[in-house]
Amino acid sequence: MKRVVVTGMAGVSPIGNDWESVSRRLKAMETGITRMSDWDMYEGLNTRLGAPVTDFEIPSHYTRKQLRSMGRVAQLGVYSTERALIDAGLLGDELLQSGKVGVAYGSSAGDTAAFGEFGNMILNRSSDGLNANSYIKMMAHTAPVNIGVHFGLRGRVITTSSACTSGSQGIGYAYETIKNGLQQVMIAGGSEGLCATEAAVFDTLYATSVRNDEPHLSPRPFDRDRDGLVIGEGGCTLILEELESALSRGVNIYAEVVGFGTNSDGSHVTQPSEQTMETTIRLALQDAQLNKEDIGYISAHGTATDRGDIAESKATAAVFGNKTPISALKSFTGHTLGACGALEAWTSIEMMNNGWFHATANLENVDLQCGDLDYITHEGRRIAIDYVMSNNFAFGGINTSLIFKRWT
Repeated sequence: MKRVVVTGMAGVSPIGNDWESVSRRLKAMETGITRMSDWDMYEGLNTRLGAPVTDFEIPSHYTRKQLRSMGRVAQLGVYSTERALIDAGLLGDELLQSGKVGVAYGSSAGDTAAFGEFGNMILNRSSDGLNANSYIKMMAHTAPVNIGVHFGLRGRVITTSSACTSGSQGIGYAYETIKNGLQQVMIAGGSEGLCATEAAVFDTLYATSVRNDEPHLSPRPFDRDRDGLVIGEGGCTLILEELESALSRGVNIYAEVVGFGTNSDGSHVTQPSEQTMETTIRLALQDAQLNKEDIGYISAHGTATDRGDIAESKATAAVFGNKTPISALKSFTGHTLGACGALEAWTSIEMMNNGWFHATANLENVDLQCGDLDYITHEGRRIAIDYVMSNNFAFGGINTSLIFKRWT
């Protein structure tokens, strides 16, 4: 079995597009949640809260030909990947076209604007607006395909369109691919574009926050006064590489990927299962050959929904008790869906390497129905550790757990 390390990382998020910006917002307890005034046009939509990326611009060197098959989902994925490849010293390297580099990447869906073009055809019996790239932008694998084409990759493509675990499954499957010697390098992560239709998915389940005039006070993961989630957007890419390859290239190593667990509830599409969540966490520990005491920090999924928070926290407490610090990035970024697993992995690795971990924003009073955990509240905490765990749980009962080791 090969050892797998992270040699490049980059992301685009509602609280910044580089670690310096992101960490500044986290330390200031400043979230990226805002009132989406343009959603006022949608009759029947209750929530007006979202977490947009406000400072993303398409690079000037991207040509019209390159962009014509990219909607926002693919743009965020390709741009994050380009920066991650630069970080890993691989952009323009002939290795990318060797067949030894693959991609494992996902999003909940393709671009909703493209869905609208086909919706117009169904509702109005008109194909006006459709073109040769409409489907390419709409398809579930729009991000990994555009990444592959943009950088000329000839290795395997793994599409992880699994809602909230799209990014974490991408990282996990990339890790397994390299570990088993099937590729030398894998581009891994996820992306998602913000749209009112995504908020409507959760709005129909009465799972969105409606504190529309107090965006700075929501979402509130694990808090007794939470009233639902907030949808965000973003993209994040990790470059995973076989250890000997990274050492031979002499590049910086951020962390080693040492554990991955994934399974499914097999019971309900939208009601989470505490038992299978716990099993996933234990599978990751087993894969990493670690004890629960080895994990120094847990990045929670933390959606701020009643059933999700309670099931996740109880599953986590069943494994770790209240001895391991835990916090939720979604309290700052909102729920970035397909991007969240990658953004949370990136953040966890950076915090591990810096010995500082963010608190959960707006967590004032832990819900007594949630598990007894060591929640980081009010301000960040300095912790010197060697292992972090990042957990995600998605619609369909899909569960993931990743473990990263600090590189020394």
